[in-house]
Amino acid sequence: MAIYLDSANLDDVRRAMSLGFVVGITTNPSIIAREQRSAQELIPDLLRACDGVVFHQLRHGSFDDMLQEAETYERLSPRLGLKIPCTLTGLTLARRMSSRATCAITAIFSPAQALMACEAGVSYIIPYVNRSTRLLGDGVALVRQMAEVCRTAGGGTEVMAASLKSVEEVIAAILNGAQHVTVPWSILQAMAEHPLSQQAIEEFTAAEQSGLGRIG
Repeated sequence: MAIYLDSANLDDVRRAMSLGFVVGITTNPSIIAREQRSAQELIPDLLRACDGVVFHQLRHGSFDDMLQEAETYERLSPRLGLKIPCTLTGLTLARRMSSRATCAITAIFSPAQALMACEAGVSYIIPYVNRSTRLLGDGVALVRQMAEVCRTAGGGTEVMAASLKSVEEVIAAILNGAQHVTVPWSILQAMAEHPLSQQAIEEFTAAEQSGLGRIG
């Protein structure tokens, strides 16, 4: 089980890395665009800010174009992970690159695609939970099916759930077979908090200050 930060914001990355248990970060073109910098400029800074795997999502195109981009980013660091869109071209590239870099298949929406990703030898598949719920009806059920496919295929491919918009979705994904999650900073913060935790802290603080020493 591992938690990744789904962000390209350097402040978020530094905060997440300071926690000590966030193992890496994931990015995609939309996340990169929010920072108003190109991936070529931003990815090296992210690698410096994060001591774990930094996933960069390749643009989809011809095999040769995707291979060239993959090799360009691969040279930046052995910690550079490749997120590859799930198409035949992407899967072919993943098979080529999976022995050289940490590869994940993304934009994946069916158990059949999960099986193909397993056969391509990737380390991770990254289903979009909330988006799948909106477009297909039940993103959590899709995670469960994909996790079962990965177990049956037996190649070591694991599920990293993404597009998680609430703490409840995070827990549902884990309970339904996702070995890893990638979440934005706001969700990471929310996972650590609960109103009853704050209430208990305030009660203990009040008891200490009043000299009672305990609360009943």
